[in-house]
Formats: sequence, structure tokens, C-alpha cells
Amino acid sequence: YSFVLESSFLGLFLFGEKRLGKKLHFVSAVLVFLGSWLSGFFIIATDAWMQHPVAYEIKNGQIVLTSLWGLLTNPWVPWQYLHNMIASVATASFVMAGIGAFYLLTEKHEESAQVFLKVGVIGGFLATGLLSFPTGDAQAKNVALNQPVTLAAMEGMFTAEESAGLALIGQPDMEKMRLDNPLIVPKVLSFLTHHRWNAEIKGLRDFPRDQWPDNVPLLYFAYHIMVGLGTIISGIMAIAALLLWQGWLHKMRPMLWILMLATPAPYIATTAGWMTAELGRQPWLIWGLMRTSEGTSPMVSAGNSLFTLMGFMGLYAVLGILFVLLVVREIQLGPDHKAH
Repeated sequence: YSFVLESSFLGLFLFGEKRLGKKLHFVSAVLVFLGSWLSGFFIIATDAWMQHPVAYEIKNGQIVLTSLWGLLTNPWVPWQYLHNMIASVATASFVMAGIGAFYLLTEKHEESAQVFLKVGVIGGFLATGLLSFPTGDAQAKNVALNQPVTLAAMEGMFTAEESAGLALIGQPDMEKMRLDNPLIVPKVLSFLTHHRWNAEIKGLRDFPRDQWPDNVPLLYFAYHIMVGLGTIISGIMAIAALLLWQGWLHKMRPMLWILMLATPAPYIATTAGWMTAELGRQPWLIWGLMRTSEGTSPMVSAGNSLFTLMGFMGLYAVLGILFVLLVVREIQLGPDHKAH
């Protein structure tokens, strides 16, 4: 239902402004917001159950859900949901600020551009701050408490350490079981995880090899790309917000260039974040209950699975190209062109 609500009213919002009038157009915008956040909740609730299964029992070798309410109130849900949805707000804010910066740099639609810039920077500043704390911090604690082997892989830690440092960069060496060329901030990981400078963090060697994530290097790099880009875009928005408050932002061409060129960064960070979540859950399809290797169906052949995968890849490639073409077209037409 939430998907129908979202998609239906999105069409009205995008193409019905002149026909609906301002009030109904605003109502359609509110309903798009409610539909997208509602559908996002159910998606996250499902994924959270796979990360941290609750309200179930095993009957005749099958996993049976005992309470829908238990699934929806899974303690894993709130922080993952808020982190994910606020990331979408940050992405939208960067898009709006980037378009506003583009118009100011090209000296087009300057009145609208300043509105875009102001709304995008204020929204982006608030969203990027909330992504770090409390949502990102709390979600990281969820992983540390419930998936310690995932935390070890994300941080590239192979041996247990007290007063564990936070690795800013480095390359996991799976043969020598170490992190090469690391740049580490001492004791910070222990403090962030347990609020104690001398807390012990377990390494990968403390867990059976068959419980390690399948691709530790990819997980490590995805996580660090997410955190690295998240830190960068937070800094960009903090500086932009300061300049906006002082009334200088629309005149600072270097900052406008940075805002425009940084537009893809939240997309990349969000993708890396989802890769972190799903790579980190491996080798489990449902954490601690069902391995990914056990999730295949004897009724579906490998060829059928490959065909379906290629079909989805092709469909999303076409949709992605159409999305880019339509966005570029709308930016070129500008906010003042006649509505469809």
C-alpha cells in the first residue's frame, strides 16, 4: 500500500501542479513524503529482522514468525531506519544545493537558485549532523553488540586489542592477517564502541573462520568509503552553513563549485553504507539462523537465477539512464519553464 501511495501521488506532485492548485499540490507532496517514509520503514524492518531476528520459533525445521508486532518493534529497527532515511534527506539536500550552486555559477534563475541553496544547505547541515550522531553512533553500537565479527572486519582488526585504535586508512592483508599501511587514531575505537578508553575489541582471529564475512576487504573498503565520504560531506555542509549564516555563500564561487561537484558524494556514501550492512551480515542470510548458502531453492535453477539477475540489472541500468537524462533536461529548462 505504501508503494502505491508513494508512486501515485509522486505523479500528481510532479505533473499536476497547475491542475491541482497550490493546496492540493502541497497535499500531494505530504502524501509522497508519508508514502516514502512508510515504505522505507517496512523495508528496513524486514532487513533488520535478517540482521537481528526476533519474535520467531523453529517448527519442523522451519523459521516461523510468532509476532508481527515483535518484528516491527525489533530493537535493531529504530536506528537503522533513522540512519537510512536521514541519509536520503542528506542526499536530496546536496542535490538541491548543488543545483542552486550551478545556477548561481552560470548566472541563471538566480532568485530560485538562492532559495535552492538556502534550503539545501540548511537541510544538509542538519541531516549530515544527525547521520553521525546519534544515528550512526547508535547503529555502530548495534553492530558491536550483536555482530562483533562484523565490526572486526569493518575495522580491519585481526587480533583482539585493549585500547583499540580507529583505523582511518589501511589495506587488509588476508594472507598475513594484518592491516597494511595503517593510519590509526589510538584508543578511539574502544571509546566510541564502549565509552571506555581501555575496552577490549575482539579481532577476526577470535571467531571461527566460517563465521567471518565472505569478503573482508570489500566490506572494509565499503565501510571506510561510507565513513570517509560522510565525514567530508559533513564538513562541506558545516562550512556552507556558516557562510550562509554570514550572508557570503552566494558570492563564494569556490564554495559553490565544491557544493556542485560534491552532489554525487551522498549517493556513493549511501550505496557504500548498504554494501556495508549486507556484506557485514554474510555468511548469514538470517543472522545466526540461516546461511546464505542454505537460502537457495531446489526448484530454481542457476540459469533462471542468472537470467533474473541480468534482467534486473538491465532494467535498473535503463531506469538509471532515463533518470539522469530527465534530471539534466529539467535542470536545463530551469524552475521558471511552464509546467507540463
